[in-house]
Formats: sequence, C-alpha cells, structure tokens
Amino acid sequence: NMSHCFVLQVLFSTMFGLLLVLCVLLPPSPGAQIPNQGQPKHPPIATNGERFPWDQMRLPQTISPLHYDLTIHPNLTTQDFTGVVRISLDVHEDTSAVILHAKQMEISNVLLLAPEGARPLKVLEYPGFHQLALISDSVLTKGRKYEVQLEFAANLSDSFHGFYKSSYRTSSGEVRTLASTQFEATFARGAFPCFDEPAFKANFTVQIIREPRHIAVSNMPKVKTVVLPGDLLEDHFDTTVKMSTYLVAYIVSDFLSVSRTTQHGVKISIYAVPEKINQTAFALDAAVKLLDFYDDYFDIPYPLPKQDLAAIPDFQSGAMENWGLTTYRETGLLFDPDKSSASDKLSITKVIAHELAHQWFGNLVTMEWWNDLWLNEGFAKFMEFISLDITYPELHVDDFFLNKCFEAMEVDSLSSSHPVSTPVENPTQIQEMFDDVSYDKGACILNMLRDFLTPEAFEIGIIRYLKRYSYQNTVNSHLWESLTDVSDDSSCDVGTHVQKWYSDDELDVRAIMDTWTLQEGFPLVTVEVKGREVRLSQERFLRTDDHSLTEGFLWQIPLTYMTSASNTIHRFLLKTKSDVLYLPEEVEWVKFNVNMSGYYMVHYAGDGWNSIIKLLQHNHKALSGNDRASLIQNVFQLVSVGKVSLDTALELSLYLSNETEIMAVTRGFGELVPLYKLMEKRDMTVLEKQMKGYIVELFRDLIDQQQWSDSGSVSERVLRSYLLLFACFMNYEPCVRKAIQLFSQWKESDGTVSLPVDVSMAVFVIGARTPEGWDFLFEKYRNSLQMSLKSRYKSAMAISPLQDKLQWMMEQSLHGEVMKTQDLPDVVVSVAKNPRGYKLAWDFLRASWVTLVKKFDLGSNALSYMVTGVTNQYSTREMLQEIRSFFDSLTEETGSQMRCIQQTYETIEDNIRWTDTNLPLLQSWLNKRSRRATHEDL
Repeated sequence: NMSHCFVLQVLFSTMFGLLLVLCVLLPPSPGAQIPNQGQPKHPPIATNGERFPWDQMRLPQTISPLHYDLTIHPNLTTQDFTGVVRISLDVHEDTSAVILHAKQMEISNVLLLAPEGARPLKVLEYPGFHQLALISDSVLTKGRKYEVQLEFAANLSDSFHGFYKSSYRTSSGEVRTLASTQFEATFARGAFPCFDEPAFKANFTVQIIREPRHIAVSNMPKVKTVVLPGDLLEDHFDTTVKMSTYLVAYIVSDFLSVSRTTQHGVKISIYAVPEKINQTAFALDAAVKLLDFYDDYFDIPYPLPKQDLAAIPDFQSGAMENWGLTTYRETGLLFDPDKSSASDKLSITKVIAHELAHQWFGNLVTMEWWNDLWLNEGFAKFMEFISLDITYPELHVDDFFLNKCFEAMEVDSLSSSHPVSTPVENPTQIQEMFDDVSYDKGACILNMLRDFLTPEAFEIGIIRYLKRYSYQNTVNSHLWESLTDVSDDSSCDVGTHVQKWYSDDELDVRAIMDTWTLQEGFPLVTVEVKGREVRLSQERFLRTDDHSLTEGFLWQIPLTYMTSASNTIHRFLLKTKSDVLYLPEEVEWVKFNVNMSGYYMVHYAGDGWNSIIKLLQHNHKALSGNDRASLIQNVFQLVSVGKVSLDTALELSLYLSNETEIMAVTRGFGELVPLYKLMEKRDMTVLEKQMKGYIVELFRDLIDQQQWSDSGSVSERVLRSYLLLFACFMNYEPCVRKAIQLFSQWKESDGTVSLPVDVSMAVFVIGARTPEGWDFLFEKYRNSLQMSLKSRYKSAMAISPLQDKLQWMMEQSLHGEVMKTQDLPDVVVSVAKNPRGYKLAWDFLRASWVTLVKKFDLGSNALSYMVTGVTNQYSTREMLQEIRSFFDSLTEETGSQMRCIQQTYETIEDNIRWTDTNLPLLQSWLNKRSRRATHEDL
C-alpha cells in the first residue's frame, strides 16, 4: 500500500512543500513474536460486566478460519450497511469459545452450525481489543469442522478506512456517493466480523446487494446477479484464493470502466467516475505491461482471472494492493497526456508498479505479522525500480532511486528510529510501521543486497522464496534462507559467478542482513588513506550530543570502492569495528560506496575530503551522478555530527555551478535549501538573503539554459520544472518576468491558452501572489476534472504569500466540501513550509488536533507527516518549549505515544545544535566569498 505521504518530492518539497505525491499503500508483513504489552493489567471485562475469556490483543491459535461466506448490503442513502457472515472453522484444540474481531458494529443472531444442527451462541464484546467471544455451552472438539454465523449492522465510516463513504461532484454540480473499502492494516474488523490478523488466511465468497443504478466490484469476477424483492439486485462473486483479511475489497458505485487482456490472459480494467474515464488510457496500458512483466520475472502466473484498478475520489494513502482490485487516489491513476507533467507520469507508473508487485510480495506471500511489514513494503518499493527500469526505460527511474535512501536516512539518523523489523502489537503501533523505514530503507537494503549477490543470484533467490511460500506467511529469516541457498548452489553458474569476490564460508546472508534489519540506524564508515594503506572503521551515524547512544552497534557492511588508478569496482565485506585494506599502488583519491548502492555514509579522514573537492572542481565527470549526489549528502550530513567543518561542505558545493545531472543537482538543493529554511523562521533576513543569493548564483547558468517548453527526457523535464519553480520562488528576475507574462496571457484567455506543462507550476506560483490571480486559480481548480492539473493549482495556491488565503485553504480542506480532506496533510505541510504561513500551520494543527486524529487515525502516516512537516524547521528553544507543552498535554487516546512526536523533539534539538555551532561560520564564509567575488570583478 502506498501511504500518501510517501511522497515523491520531485519538486523541492524541502522548499515549497510542493509535494508531487506518489502514494501507494503497501501491504502488511508477518511477525512471529507477541510483545506482552498487549495484556490488560486486570482481567478484561466484557461490555455486559462479565469476565471476557481472553486477555491478549493477539487472537488465540486454537481456531482458524477456512472460508468466509459474506453478504453485505450497503445503503448509500442512509449511509449504513447490514450483513451476514458464515465462517467455517478448523478447531486445533478443544475449546468452548471462538475469539475473533469486530469493531463498532451491532452483532445479532449468532449461531453455531454443527453436524447435529444449529444452536445460538452467547456473545461477549471487549471493545478495548476489538474482540468478540462466541461462547458455546458444549465443547468444540479438536479436528471437527464447525461453522459460525453472525448478523451485523454498522454505519459507513466517515474516515478513510473500513467500509467508508466517498463522494464526488459532477460538472453539473450534483454530488454523488459511493462506498469503498480500505482494510489494511486492522480495519476489516470494522466491515465484518473476522479473524483480522494476516496469518489467518482463508477463502472468501462475497455477495453484495445494491440498487440497479449502481455497480459492485470485488476481488473476484462476478458470477451472477440475482433479482431480489424491493427493486434490489444481489451480485455473487467467485470464491477468492487463500488470502489475508486486509486484502478483501469491494466497491459500490456508479463508476465506468475500460478493459484489455494481458498476454497471459488476465483481464485488466480501470474504474473511475464517469466524467474521468477518458483519463484512464495510460494506466490501462501500464497495468497490462507491468502485470505481464511480473508474471514473467517471478516465473509464477498471476493466479486470478482479473485485476481491476479503481480511482477512488476520497483516499488517504496513495494506493492499496487488494488482491484483484487495487485502489488508488485519483491523482495516482488518472493521466491526461496533454495536461500531465513528466513527474506525474513517473509517479503514476511507480504507483501501479508498486501495487502490482504486491500481488506477489504481500498477497501471495504475506508476512506472518506486522513487525515484518517491510517484507511487503520494502519489496514493493524496490520492485517499482526494477520493473520500470525494464518496462519503461525512457522514464530513467534510476535517476530517482537514491532519494529513497536519503529520505530513509533522515529519520534513521535519530535515536527515535526503529529497526526495519520491530515488535508491534496495538493498531497505532501497526499503523506507524507504514513509514520511510519500512518502505524506503527496506528498498535500499534490498538494493544493497542485490548489488552484493549480483542481480542474477538475487532474482533466483526471490523466485525461490515466492514459490516456496506461496499462499503462506513468512518471517525475515525465510527470505535470507532462500537467498543463501543460491550462493551455495554450485550447480548454478550464477553461483560460481558470484563467488568471484568472496568465498563460500564468508557468505552468510542471514548474518549480514540481520545487522541491517534487527538494529536501527546505519553505519558511518571512516576511511583514512596513508600511502597504499586504507584504514577503515565503522560507528553508528546519529544526530545527537549523547555519544553513549552510538555504543554497541556493529554492521556487516558490503563495501565497494574505486580509485583514481582504476575504475573497476572493488569489494570488501567489513565485519569488524575496524580493518585495513591495501591498494596495489598509491592513488590521488578513493570513492567508497560506489553509486551509493550501500545504505551507509562515508567520512574521508585526513586529507580525504580535500582530494575529493579537488576532483569535483577539476573533473567532476570522473564520478557518476549518483556518486556526486552521495558525496554532497555525506559531507553536509557530516557537518551536523561535527565530523566535518561547514567550510569544507560549502567549498565542495562550489562545484555545483558545473553540475547538470538531476540527482546531484536536486541533492545540492536538498542540502542547501534547509539552511535558509531554518533562518526564515528566526527573523534573520540579512543572512537568509545572502544564503538564497548564493544558491541562485550557484545554479544561475543551469537556470538560464532552461527552455520554457516540454522538450527533453523525463529527467530533463523534471529538472526543468524544479529549476524554474525555484528561480521564480527566489524572485530571480528573468524567471519572474517570463512567468508574469505567461500568466497574464493564460488568464486573459480564461485558461484556454495551453501552457507548457513543465513550466506551468512556476507560472501558477507567480500568478498566485496577487488576490486576483489566486482567485482565478481557485476558480479553475474548482471546475477542473484534470487530476494532475488540479494538484498543481492547489500546490501553487498553498505557496502564495496571501495569509488569509492560506488560512482559508486549511479550513476548507478540513471541511472537505470544496477541497478534499484527503489533501489536507499536503496543504498543511505546504503552508508550514511557506515563509508567510508557518505560524498559521502550527496554530491550525493545535486547534484541529482532535478532529484530525478522528479523521486520519492514530499512528497514520498522514498524521505523522503533518506533525513532522509543521515542526521540523524550527530551531529555537522557545519554539521547542511551545511544541513540547502542546504534545505533552495529550493523552494516549489523542496520540501522546506516537513516534513522530519523539522525532519532532529530536529534529528541533538537532536544528538548535546546528544553528548554535554553524550560523556564525556560515555568515563568515558567505562574507568571505562575496569579498572574493567583488575582488574578482575588479
């Protein structure tokens, strides 16, 4: 599933919160251990005052479900639903209680259907754990088959999960309603009584009762429709394969669809609201291509007859991989070739690639428990890049992968981070697993392992893993074993190819990977070259002033390096705290972590950084774009832990005036922009202006070369949008002049003149600076059906300096009529990054907190994204105090335990340390530089 805030920050989100968001909901992961904090301190008491017969949050293993027969009848007028479920059970131990999940629903007429006939069961409810106990007066005997039947009723949820209501407005202004599901991670229990844990896999047969004006879709194709009294129809769907509850899905709507069949004979359909069905061609094409690719790559046929992709008008995350019926935000699926940018195309293709990868990783093979969610999400994120590299080479996804590792390192360098695989038990903790660590760090360590084992051996290993565990649940070690066998398999020539650089006894995949998944954080490798000798040492990279926190960490690091004497990639597995390598000859420079395929940072001690700065200034093309990006990131991050002086990092940044490759350019922005963002919130106008001036100067030549058109490769186009947006935002005169001219032409034509898509964002941002321009954009936003265009209008409106408009946007998004509540997190974070809006965003977050928690759910990515996005650029003790006093006043029910709060405190403390140490240094370096520049001009 893609969580909405797994944001593809193609555009300078550091600056503008222009979040071109790539949302994809990623599936859950299995886990074996049961942490004990889920046990109530006293025996649990049911709602009727009796003792509840089970006292743990995890369900007992005494009974498992085999099959669910589910009938659901939603009423879109009264916005509620009724249903009946019949579950066939396998009894593993004698018991007189069936414990399962149900949440916020009325349960009635509960029967046990046994060979000797039907009899009623007593029902106890324990809402604290969302559990029901069905009590039988005689024992259910081990090995016998039973069925239980329950009737239930509930309201359609007005959040974004469970069985929830969604609505949209037609171009004639009519509001239409639909009902859709989102069950990952723990919300199937809000739609029907079930064993709502990923390891309780079963088959599902679904029937849906609807009015003739609607259609119903579910995981499987429809088998027949039965006419019922009262002008109702009942659609019967085929029985699913064996699967987890969180993957069940159904939608009742008035959607239309378009379809095509893959080479493997699977019917692919895209569903959308009628007026947007003409924006589905691109997604249909991509889905056909990608499902065929995975079918071949994994060497396992997709097991269902169809795969539907549905664009839902209200959707919190990016997308969700329900088996056979994947669901998406409209912006994640709908594409108009004339109105969508290169980055829209990239985002949509990645979202589809992610959800379809899940049909194997996550759906076919599922984690045992949510502690290993990364087995689903890290893999799906990683497969986006593997699949698109082959199916859409023109998108150059490799130009964007490193961003994932940089984003993961940002949270992973705080002591509040968590291991990739970490014990979780309650629903809030489970929701919090859907974060940058599970998705992005997961993908980065898989990429490192693939590079280490070779792509061929890696592919053989994951195919073996998928085949061995199809329709089952797994833990971490199952994956490592499947990958280890490959290296041991001497019959496979790939194996011998792998062994070129390491011996068999050295390769223990599990021992290596346990160091990356079972402990949090990542290593900093220090490299010191003395003649031919290279001294290596490792420690945890941690932004803190408490150095005891870095003790006790050791990784097995697959090091790679190249030198000035040879561009061959050399490899070395560093297993100890320190070690020494010998080079065949003395060299001018070494670069470790080639292309940054490893998830670690490198510090070049002694004269190391100076030799790299010299290389970048004289011949930066000797290194790849990814290598250059990693050096920029490493050197600036090392400043924040005191390993490198700010002067060194700034001297290295000077080479950027010759840089043209997207990854290195955007990393340069990514490290430099946050420096003036700190100043914007501290009233340091002079220094802030100097810093902005330095960045514009650095990239001026590159900005001047950009054409105001849509020509070039995807990377060139994404870079163009980025640079022109930045230049206009910084008031770079040639850019502003051009944008004003284009905006007034566009406005005079009432929006009919077509702007080049790549430059439209820069044009809208300049237009949104005046009240008339802003109102015109809003009018266009309100009436547009083009999803990618709407999101650009909205981003531009949120970057406006007009404070009353910013406040109004946040209020309207919360209200949800004119602007969708699903977009509220983006709006709030954009306003927070806006130098005229940050106070408004913080006040809004505090004032609306209780409503936000209800709407988005504790632990959700949307909530933590707002918390961090609104607070992470403060750097004063006063602000830290104000933020602490708000979050400290919360109760556990309103989120006091959320990890993002801890991350916020640590980030601000880190900002305070950074500014105390480095602001004076920055000031003097910029002064020295402007004196140097003036001197050169004379």
